[in-house]
Parts: sequence; C-alpha cells; structure tokens
Amino acid sequence: MNEAAGPTGPQEPARPPGALFRRWVHSREEDGDGVTVYRPGGYAFPPARGRRAMEFAADGTFVDHPIGRGDAPDSVRGSWHTEDGRHLALSFPGIGRPGRALEILACDPTVLRLRE
Repeated sequence: MNEAAGPTGPQEPARPPGALFRRWVHSREEDGDGVTVYRPGGYAFPPARGRRAMEFAADGTFVDHPIGRGDAPDSVRGSWHTEDGRHLALSFPGIGRPGRALEILACDPTVLRLRE
C-alpha cells in the first residue's frame, strides 16, 4: 500500500476554502486584534487614498497588489502553497521579494479574515 494512501485510497491534499479564489481588497477599517480583514473586489468601501489587494487562484498562483507610488496600484506575481488548507505560504520566486505566511481564520464569499 502506498504510504500516502488512506484506507480508501490516496488522500487528497488539503485545500483552502473555495471562496478564497478571487480578488480580495484590504478593509483596514475592520482590522483588529492581529486580524487583517479583506472584502471581495466590488465591495462598497468608504473613500480611501488607496487599498492593497490580493488575488488567489486555484492553480496556486497569487497576485499581490500593494499600494505603489502616488497611491497607484501595483501588482507582483507569486504563488501560494498549503499543507493543511488553513496556513498559506506565499512566495515570489525570482524577484528577490520575501515570502509571507498567512493563516486563514475565516473565509466565505463576503469576508476573508487572516492572521499575517
């Protein structure tokens, strides 16, 4: 028997919630107690000078949208990986940008709560 197989066959790797796979925009007004809150793109935010965002795709790609010069949006491509479906490791190969670790505390179609 294959060591990675369970009693009913090969085990599927843990996956994050399906709602994760979209564009998320930082809702800094809701941050608190070490929790960073994101809302889906298109959410009716109050006016702000700029908001960072990020996008997760089911194929393991990730796009970070930090606030660039003059509050203009920027984009940096990377990838994500998980072992347990809850802890995400973000990496940016080949560009010298450090990776990040995120813990999904809550994720549904209306809100993403992370510990960064």
